[in-house]
Amino acid sequence: MRKRLYKIGGLLIIVLFLFILLCDYIISSSAEGKTFSDSNEITKNRVGLVLGTSKKLIGGLPNPYYTYRIKATVELYNAQKIDFVLVSGDNGTRYYNEPNTFKKDLIANGIPPEKIFLDFAGFRTLDSMVRAKEVFGLDNVTVISQEFHNQRAIYLAEKKGLKAIGYNATGISGKEGLKVQLREYLARVKVFLDLLFNTQPKFFGERVEIK
Repeated sequence: MRKRLYKIGGLLIIVLFLFILLCDYIISSSAEGKTFSDSNEITKNRVGLVLGTSKKLIGGLPNPYYTYRIKATVELYNAQKIDFVLVSGDNGTRYYNEPNTFKKDLIANGIPPEKIFLDFAGFRTLDSMVRAKEVFGLDNVTVISQEFHNQRAIYLAEKKGLKAIGYNATGISGKEGLKVQLREYLARVKVFLDLLFNTQPKFFGERVEIK
C-alpha cells in the first residue's frame, strides 16, 4: 500500500511539473515576435504601460527591476515610440504608492507630468491589463517591463481583447534574478487559473481618457 502511494505521489509530481512547463511554453511562444529590446525596432503605440514594482528591496537597497523600468520608459519616450505613459501599480497603503513614485522619477528624467497617467489599482498584472482596456479605453498598448513579465502581460492582454507588444527593460542575472524567474513559473500557472475562473480586477471605476 505504501509503495502504491509513493508511486501515485511520484506521478502527481511529474504531472504537476509537466503542467508548469506547458504553461511556461504557451506564454513564451504566444509572445514570440512581440517583445523588443531595441527602441529602433519597436513600432509606435500612443501609450506605454509601465508595470509597477517597489523602488527599494526589502533590505533598503535600490531595486534594479524598478531602475531598469524607469530607464526603458524614458528610452521609449525619447525615441518617440510612445506619446503617453500609463503607470500601473500597487497603492495598497498610504505608505506604499508605486504609481506616484514612478511618476516622480519619470518627471526627474525629463518626461512632462501632463504626459503621465496613473493607475492606482494595478495590484496584479491581470488588473493592469484589464483596466488598461476597460478603464483607460486602450485598444493597443506597449507594455514596459522585463521580458519574462512582458510575455505574461501580453498573453493576458490578448486574452482580454487588448492588443499588446512589449519593450524589454534590462533583466537581472545571478541569485536575485533566479529567485524572480522561479516565482515567474508559478505566476504563469496562476494565469491559466485566473482565466479558467474568469478572475476580475479588484477595482474598475470610472473611465479615464488618456489625452
